[in-house]
Amino acid sequence: MTLVRRLLDQAARTPGAVALVAGDGTATTYGELRHRVLAVRHGLLAEGLAPGDGVLFSVRPSPRSLALALGIVAAGGVVVFADPGAGPEMFTARLRLARPRWSAAESVLYAGSRLRPVRAYARRRGLLLPNLADLPGPSVADRMRHVHVGPRLPGVPRGALSFDRLGRGPAPDPGPDGDGAPDAPAAVIFTSGTTANPRAVVHTQASLAAALDLFRARMPLGPGDVVHTDQLMLGLPTLISGARWSMPPLSCPPGRFAAQLAERGATHTFCVPVHLAEILDACPVLPPGLRHVLLGAAPAPAGILRRAVRAAPGAEVLSVYAMTEILPVAIASARDKLAHTASGADGDLLGEPLTAAAFAPDGELLLSGPNLCRGYLGEEPLDELPTGDLARLDGSGRLVLLGRKKDMLIRGKFNLYPGLYEPAIAALDGVAEAAIVGVPDPETGDEQVVLAVVGDAAGLARRLPGVIDHDALPDRIVELPELPRSGRGRKLDRERLRALVGGAREAGG
Repeated sequence: MTLVRRLLDQAARTPGAVALVAGDGTATTYGELRHRVLAVRHGLLAEGLAPGDGVLFSVRPSPRSLALALGIVAAGGVVVFADPGAGPEMFTARLRLARPRWSAAESVLYAGSRLRPVRAYARRRGLLLPNLADLPGPSVADRMRHVHVGPRLPGVPRGALSFDRLGRGPAPDPGPDGDGAPDAPAAVIFTSGTTANPRAVVHTQASLAAALDLFRARMPLGPGDVVHTDQLMLGLPTLISGARWSMPPLSCPPGRFAAQLAERGATHTFCVPVHLAEILDACPVLPPGLRHVLLGAAPAPAGILRRAVRAAPGAEVLSVYAMTEILPVAIASARDKLAHTASGADGDLLGEPLTAAAFAPDGELLLSGPNLCRGYLGEEPLDELPTGDLARLDGSGRLVLLGRKKDMLIRGKFNLYPGLYEPAIAALDGVAEAAIVGVPDPETGDEQVVLAVVGDAAGLARRLPGVIDHDALPDRIVELPELPRSGRGRKLDRERLRALVGGAREAGG
């Protein structure tokens, strides 16, 4: 049974129940969501969308964007997440690789990418928008088709389909075999890569459905539960389980996010660790109704884990280890992670693997399983994913992350993996976060090992020999107000960190 069919069947069982609550509080029932998905499917097929057609998707998270994306997949199309805000050169390179035949975007984005005054305003704000209205088709003979979400504004292409009209149209149910093929591409997600060589992950309905089942097995969901998040991969298992997906407003301030947890009776929530820290700054105690707090998209430092446990003592705080190519890989409780660090063990505890895990001779983690993506766009299918992460299994069969292969520093004959030591340093009193990078020595040209910390670095040099190997002791310690981060997941940006600490003064030891 496909991912879309499972959601449609759940909606048919509970049509009057609330499925989604939008950022502004507007509720959508399961019956309304089902109708919109099927209506979008029917309308797109009637307009000529063919199996395998890519649809460039530029719509922010909302009930309408969810119905549109599911309708595209149900019609056999492929949702292509290419992010027009990545800059014209990168966007064009991604477009060349994906070759979509359709574009679905918010009306304001069409207007903003075409009207000169709006483009000039966006440019002054540092946002260079491509002209979505004039995108080329995959070949000279093809014409790009468009769907706009929101009112028709100047700049929306002539002949563009309106999502509102599609969603209100006829909604025939095609039956169990008419909602897309399980093993056909369903989503393309661009990740790493350059303008010369962009890279994108291709997921099928089957690989995404397997991922959702793993989430549900580790974190049970059902009617009556309320999940507050803007993350699709947590929202979809919510809907398949008959629970309620509560969406925060776009650019939601931390205090407002915390208030909505209480207002909407949230039982589950998901946060990037840095975002949770901001929420706890605004509201140190989370609502008692929370049963699960998930952290993911970036490593969770010990300081944030401790704060989360204190803020929600009745909830299970979980840290998710996942990759775009395969998710989730492992889930560990905050208490287990903190106990692992306190024991003096090396590395960052990830938890029991939820999928097949093996190790290359150099310790690189290799993953496979039904939740593995089909592969990278334009490349051969994957049977096993080399993660680039160095890991091991502990005595209880749990994964322990040792660091990234590319982050390894060489000091004489000693290979220094930052991820092996950063959790233990961050767990020290007075240290909120810690990161180790190598920078060229301006005098010798050799690589210096620099430890950057957020918090109080006073006396830290004297405490380090008790928690890390002698050969891993830093040449310098630099205290920063915050670590540089990038992307939606707010991951540590080591390149920017190297630039920051390259000429910084050493903190007092």
